Amino acid sequence: QVQLVESGGGLVQAGGSLRLSCTASGIIFSSDAMGWYRQAPGNQRELVARIISGEFVKGRFTISRDNAKNTVDLQMINLKPEDAAVYYCNLLRANIRNYWGQGTQVTVSS
Repeated sequence: QVQLVESGGGLVQAGGSLRLSCTASGIIFSSDAMGWYRQAPGNQRELVARIISGEFVKGRFTISRDNAKNTVDLQMINLKPEDAAVYYCNLLRANIRNYWGQGTQVTVSS
């Protein structure tokens, strides 16, 4: 079984930054994709970014993974009110099985 625990959410002013972290426990394979989704009230859950290893930048967001520690981080800069949502850590195994964290709230004040 896989457990995902997120941390780092909170309240930030527009233009500010936040770093979300997720730690996976259980049996984790290097081939598992890890990433972040978000869901705002009334909206569907949407993929923010997903990664197998290393780091990449997607606009204002940088996702990075440490396979040795089974962690995936999401660095968010220049946050906008529309970025406010519950952010969920995700692990995707073999493009079939999804595991989810409990979610962490990100609130952006204008």
